[in-house]
Amino acid sequence: MSSSYTIIVADDHPLFRAALTQAIGAQVEGADVLEAEHLKCLEQQMTNDIDLVLLDLHMPGANGFSGLIYLRTHFPSVPVVVVSGNEQARVIHRAMHFGAAGFIPKSSSMGDIVSAIQIVLNGGQWVPPNLSAADQEMDSEDSKLAAQLSSLTPQQFKVMVMLTEGLLNKQIAYELSVSEATIKAHVTAILRKLGVYSRTQAVIMAGRLRIEHPQDEAVK
Repeated sequence: MSSSYTIIVADDHPLFRAALTQAIGAQVEGADVLEAEHLKCLEQQMTNDIDLVLLDLHMPGANGFSGLIYLRTHFPSVPVVVVSGNEQARVIHRAMHFGAAGFIPKSSSMGDIVSAIQIVLNGGQWVPPNLSAADQEMDSEDSKLAAQLSSLTPQQFKVMVMLTEGLLNKQIAYELSVSEATIKAHVTAILRKLGVYSRTQAVIMAGRLRIEHPQDEAVK
C-alpha cells in the first residue's frame, strides 16, 4: 500500500515553484503538492495535515532564517527542507542548526531534489554530499537566539520581522489589522523576551538572521 504525502512548496519565484511542484507531483508517489508564495500564505496552508515544507529562505514576510525558525517553533512536527540559491557552507550549517531536515541548493538537478525529498519523507536528513566544514563558533549564539525567538507568539514573531524591515508601529498595525496600542504591547513583550531595552537593539539582534546572498539575486 503506497503512502500519501502533503507537501508545501514555499517559494516566491513562480517559475521555480511551478517546476518543483510539477516534478514532485510526477516523481513522488502519492504526493499532493500545495504552493505558497509568501509567509502568510504558508501559515494558512499549515492548517492542513502537512508532511513536508520546502522553504525558500528569502520569501516575503520572512527575514533570512526567521521563516525556518518560525516553522520549527510553531509546527515542530513538520520537517522543513530549505531550498535556496545560496550554497555557502556556513549558511547550510546554520540552517541545519536552526532545525532544517535538509538543505537543497537550487542548482541541484531535479533528480537530486526529488531524491533528497524522498530521504527526508522517510525520516532522514539531506545536505549536499560535497558540503565542506564551516566555522561553528557562533553556534552558541545561534542557539540562544533561536531559544529567545521560540518564546515569541506567532503575532509577536510577525511584528519582530516587520520591525527589522523598518516599519513604524502604525504601519505594522495597518498591515496586521490591529490597533497601534496592540502593536506597542507586542513590541514591549518582544523586547522583554529578547532581553533588550530598545527597538534598535531588537533589530540588531534579529539582524543575525539575515543572510548575505548575492548569488541568490542572480538565481531569483
